[in-house]
Amino acid sequence: MSQTTIMDHPLIQHKIGIMRVKTTSTKEFRDLVAEVAMLICYEATRKLELSDIEIETPLVKTTVKEIAGKKLCIVPILRAGLHMADGILNLIPNAKVGHIGMYRNEETLEPVEYFCKLPHDAAEREIFVVDPMLATGGSAIAAISQLKARDITKIHFLCLIAAPEGVKALQAAHPDVDIFIGSLDECLNENGYILPGLGDAGDRIYGTK
Repeated sequence: MSQTTIMDHPLIQHKIGIMRVKTTSTKEFRDLVAEVAMLICYEATRKLELSDIEIETPLVKTTVKEIAGKKLCIVPILRAGLHMADGILNLIPNAKVGHIGMYRNEETLEPVEYFCKLPHDAAEREIFVVDPMLATGGSAIAAISQLKARDITKIHFLCLIAAPEGVKALQAAHPDVDIFIGSLDECLNENGYILPGLGDAGDRIYGTK
């Protein structure tokens, strides 16, 4: 049974609050994206399966836990998801990384795919799709559909900010995917942007307009 988790940790809420301020610098915004992504990933990985292995400490042999199976794969939706992936890699440096290229048609608000590259064993891994904003849900839905078309089933979606409309759409399209949200905002405006939101995450990460 999938679940939708909205983070209530004080550190996440504090950092997202700074990100919302329009005068926050590009460098600080970029750093905060990575930090919040790492904190959300900490919660999103809580239910990973473990297995026992025997090791030898400097004193004795003992049994310890390790993550079972083929481990993890982070799949950022380009381009804004890249810096979330960097933050998660600080927490899980051995994770593999795939990439899905999507952009939003500003007139139709529909996602347009232009790239997909995944590790050869992605179907055997826990996949964490990351994108800072879940607005209409179109890009997330399309990206996850791409993964499922490649027989990938263990999928989780992580975002910093979400609108209720996007959450509802993603839940309806992919009810088997766990969703982890830094902050659930109020609504979308007439242009499909999240309110109160934090602006265009990609532009603020990379200093573009």
